[in-house]
Amino acid sequence: MTENTAKAAYQAFASIYDDFNYRNDYEMWFGALLPELEKRGLKQGRLLDVGCGTGRAFEPMLRRGWQIQGCDVSTAMLAEAQRKFGDAVGLDAADATELPVYGEFELAWALNDVVNYLTGDGDLERALRGMRANLSADGMVLFDSNSLGLFQTSFASGNSELMSVGEWTWQGLSDGIEPGGTFEARISGTGVETHVHRERHYTPEQVKEAMTAAGIEYLVALGQTEEDGQVVLVDPPDERRDHKIIYIGRAA
Repeated sequence: MTENTAKAAYQAFASIYDDFNYRNDYEMWFGALLPELEKRGLKQGRLLDVGCGTGRAFEPMLRRGWQIQGCDVSTAMLAEAQRKFGDAVGLDAADATELPVYGEFELAWALNDVVNYLTGDGDLERALRGMRANLSADGMVLFDSNSLGLFQTSFASGNSELMSVGEWTWQGLSDGIEPGGTFEARISGTGVETHVHRERHYTPEQVKEAMTAAGIEYLVALGQTEEDGQVVLVDPPDERRDHKIIYIGRAA
């Protein structure tokens, strides 16, 4: 398993995670993402949220009538999710590269850098295979991957104004940002143990190859940015312009 660094980071991060990410507007995000899924055949039902963290994605989907199973490698993050949502969702501690089969889901997703924390060779394919094994016959997959542009602003050496929040500092530790590289950043500040985040950039070619190998039909990749308080999705994506690349697939 290569998620040990991710587990250590999020065990430390859990105590301030929601406050650190208070600017993330999931309702706005899903208002853009879900129509892209629906026009490609998404049917409402059960959602598998891989790397669910503290459950920040749960409420907008519960309001829409989805049943949710969440899993995460960090028990500290899951404890926060349990505190907030109780029995409204299923929760389980699981490594994304060794996912159990929880059942058949209309949608499996991994949001907010989950795949970038899979830094070992073959990890992305293993995670996608696990997601594929949990899909219904016409189930769909959605995940995001950080762009080179975001790595440049968040992981290049020096304090990142984009990522730092309040009394917490996000400091990039990487001297050079290159396609397919693995990069590190450090979080420090009030009320949190100083810890390091390690993420890997995946090229679109690597992602498409992993999807195919995992039995997922690649449908589209969309560039994501935010402009004037709105999520903007663009086809085709641009590694330098966009913050994230959104990948959509379905059971092959």
